[in-house]
Amino acid sequence: MKLSNYLFLICAGILAIVPVASAEEVSVAVAANFTAPMKQIAADFEKASGHKVVLAFGASGKFYAQIKNGAPFQLFLSADDEKPAKLEKEGLTVPGSRFTYAIGTLVLWSAKPGLVDPKGDILAKGTFNKIAIANPQLAPYGVAAMELLAKRGLTATIKPKIVQGENISQTFQFVGTGNTDLGFVALSQVMKGGKITSGSGWVVPGSLHTPIRQDAVLLMKGKGNPAAEGLANYLKSDKVKAFIRTYGYDI
Repeated sequence: MKLSNYLFLICAGILAIVPVASAEEVSVAVAANFTAPMKQIAADFEKASGHKVVLAFGASGKFYAQIKNGAPFQLFLSADDEKPAKLEKEGLTVPGSRFTYAIGTLVLWSAKPGLVDPKGDILAKGTFNKIAIANPQLAPYGVAAMELLAKRGLTATIKPKIVQGENISQTFQFVGTGNTDLGFVALSQVMKGGKITSGSGWVVPGSLHTPIRQDAVLLMKGKGNPAAEGLANYLKSDKVKAFIRTYGYDI
């Protein structure tokens, strides 16, 4: 036997018994307000790890119901801390994997420059036709908006003007297209590089509503998946935390 053939057989035998690292895929359910930053985070993670990230965006309430009914998600980034905690209690998550990846900021925003004043006094004045708010039954940002209106004693007067979005993405669409004069959206949807990029807005003080703590959790379907576990750890890195802050979130 030629030496070259002999060496080839030896190498083939070694490869047969040594496991070769391979790219994995992770399916992630992501709260709609985190769409823009998560797309970039996923792309960066794919480049760094070689794994593939499949993202689905929507209302946290709907994702919670889908996960309970067996949806094949492996990682869940909610818009609140309540739903991941409930899944944890129901035994659908990897124990000890839940963490807060961001604290959301609510903003009263209009696509029209100058319409929303810096203190949000337009709410009391009522000089608008329609206002968009995410469905508080499904979206934590909708809950925060309704809490604000209640604290200011404006629920009864503004309720007839409310146009309800299924989630924060649809709510933003209503405002951005001019179907409503203004609306309560996530600051991350209108901020880039540390400033609101268009229209006019009032950043709602966090003291006016319950903190929007956004928790992530590794689901049981993602247990042992290097891509799911790797992405969860990547979200905790200082690099990613700094990037998340540029969209108006706190950490």
